[in-house]
Amino acid sequence: MVSRAGVSAGRRARSIAVASMTILAAGCAGGGGSGDPGAKSLPAGETCQSLRGQLDRLLARGVQPKVEALSAGRKLSPKDRADAEAYNRILNQYLGARCHV
Repeated sequence: MVSRAGVSAGRRARSIAVASMTILAAGCAGGGGSGDPGAKSLPAGETCQSLRGQLDRLLARGVQPKVEALSAGRKLSPKDRADAEAYNRILNQYLGARCHV
């Protein structure tokens, strides 16, 4: 039997995955005369693998609910806000550099 918390966490994870894929698909669809700006360069000293490692460490520390709370506009402690903002910043760098393709 799956606990309510397990079901809820699974639903949250799926909704984040669906939202991410929707955003990516919209970006890929482009359309109209919008040219592809190409991949952004990574910050000095960073690689796709190092960014992925940072994202994985933040996820292992439980940053996902903090990111969701930040997106929903809920109050967070300064540390939780910093973690969520760090995750979003690193994710933007990772996606912008097209590490995911």
